[in-house]
Amino acid sequence: MQSSDPPQRSVGQKVRVLVVDDSAYNRQTITAMLEADPDVEVIGRASNGKEALRQAFDLLPDVITLDLEMPEMDGFAFLRLLMAKRPLPVIVISSHSERDNVFRALELGAMDFVAKPGRHIGPDLRTIQDELLSKIDIVRRLSVVRLLARAQALVDQRLERATGEHPAFESGRYPVQPAPISPLLGVLGIAASTGGPPALQQLLCALPSGLPLAILIAQHMPARFTRAFAARLDKICAFQVVEASDAEVLRAGVVYIAPGAANLEVEMAGPAGIPRVRVRPPRAGTTIVPSGDLLFKTAADAFGPRFCALVLTGMGSDGREGAELARRLGALVLAEDPRTAVMPGMPSSAIDAGFVDQVLALEELPVAIQRFADRCRATTTPGPGASGNER
Repeated sequence: MQSSDPPQRSVGQKVRVLVVDDSAYNRQTITAMLEADPDVEVIGRASNGKEALRQAFDLLPDVITLDLEMPEMDGFAFLRLLMAKRPLPVIVISSHSERDNVFRALELGAMDFVAKPGRHIGPDLRTIQDELLSKIDIVRRLSVVRLLARAQALVDQRLERATGEHPAFESGRYPVQPAPISPLLGVLGIAASTGGPPALQQLLCALPSGLPLAILIAQHMPARFTRAFAARLDKICAFQVVEASDAEVLRAGVVYIAPGAANLEVEMAGPAGIPRVRVRPPRAGTTIVPSGDLLFKTAADAFGPRFCALVLTGMGSDGREGAELARRLGALVLAEDPRTAVMPGMPSSAIDAGFVDQVLALEELPVAIQRFADRCRATTTPGPGASGNER
């Protein structure tokens, strides 16, 4: 077996890219886009998975761009073999019509994806240049080993679902029958970016059903992909998972995914203080959408000590400002351990600022969330609008 250690690059060395696509036009266009950046060098091009594997082992690129639909060996088979023998960062380039395929690829260990304008070949492919180059640049700070570990954890969870060897299972069925409706006693807010989709899947599938919490997620993701992401999670974890709708009343046991082009906020509506989710367009001056900061600030303002903010893997500092306000209002602030995160930027930013109560590996977070839920049960009397069956 080949070594699983990624190739080491010296400071100032160009990022070396292998482009994999069955279309000669796409290979040429993607190469031109990448090489417009003087810090990027395309060292190989492949038209199918078999050729791509050979070049990946021979050339040892820093990152691979991957089309999923190819002859001879498709992108999924390529990812399985690559991650088993020589884990390398992979960025999937996929159309909006292939949303489900994107999440399958992320579960197999792909780093991230870029949504191309359409399914068919055309000059508008160049519109993705800036996004593609920004994600190529992320490779310098990426934990490839953690990507592989996360993919393996999802495989283990799939095996547990098949055998029923999981505390949330009943009679070998998964998801379990819906738990009795609980009063809404608290809110968990999660901010995530690069590496987030598989991390969220692993986390949600490890949480027990019946938590008296609503879970709100600001995952940085292009518009039109978040609904498919919610539908995929809804099928495999013990919660109802939805793409959030504006003015929807928060309910315990429901996971609300922020739409890709909007922010997710929380408000108490009316004299009775009914907790609702608000889906709003980006505010002036906001550069990150969906914004973890806005989610944390509004949820903490509404729920105070009954709110838990969690900062997961991601590049940048989204969540840091929101964590500051949340902690000041008595909320619990958790962060994924940067040493085990695929991308340490977001959790490190909140930790370094001194706003985090507990720093935990992803595998340890479900226990901390369960303890938070237990604390909410012990200290909270449900108020008006807090019942779990309201819409």
